[in-house]
Amino acid sequence: MGENRKIIAENRQARFNYFIEEKIECGIALEGTEVKSVKNGAISFPDAFAEISNGEVFVKNFHISEYSYSSIFNHDPDRPKKLLLHKEEIKRLIRKTEEKGFTLIPLDFYLKDGRVKMTLGICKGKKQYDKRESIKERDINREIQREFRKRME
Repeated sequence: MGENRKIIAENRQARFNYFIEEKIECGIALEGTEVKSVKNGAISFPDAFAEISNGEVFVKNFHISEYSYSSIFNHDPDRPKKLLLHKEEIKRLIRKTEEKGFTLIPLDFYLKDGRVKMTLGICKGKKQYDKRESIKERDINREIQREFRKRME
């Protein structure tokens, strides 16, 4: 996980709202000024999702702010971005998303060897009681860590 990898942004809300069944690393087809904006961290994807159409995967609701030092020929911030995947991976994603309840959610964006990559998660939505269970588990772990730190002092 650590080979020349710099995380730009992480979707923590997705980990709370969904069960992550599988993760896939994929590239993103970006225009010139989009790459510079992503490297600056000027991205927003709170409700982003991936959609498969005509054998291609696109990320929707993924906002990349315009690059401030660019000329008037800047990119469209809200255009759907194409994901770069192999045909076999796309076929597998189609089979998975046809199952009831599965969706494709971007989990994080990072630089790997100078290229912008993304981790796409095959996710299933959590119900309200599952979210409560996650909160309870997180609170218990926090209490355990507190007790552990107190005993170490």
